[in-house]
Amino acid sequence: MAFAVHVNIERCTGCGNCVAACPVNALELFTLDPVTLEKIYQVQDGNAVSLDVKAELCAGCGVCVEACPYGVISLSGKGATGIPVRT
Repeated sequence: MAFAVHVNIERCTGCGNCVAACPVNALELFTLDPVTLEKIYQVQDGNAVSLDVKAELCAGCGVCVEACPYGVISLSGKGATGIPVRT
């Protein structure tokens, strides 16, 4: 992989725009059940616990970066958009 996806999960609201926009389904947004530790495909308390990027599927196109209304995703390397992640 000649690029990297960076996500500021602390600021992620779990809106799912990036997941919906990804043309290759490389993103998965979920929370973990605190008892069973199984994935729950809903955001709890307005926060995402995990945004997985499947590197083997990711094309580095930057569509997820553009789809994020909060600017918490960025790419470096191939597909880099030059849009900084807000901290």
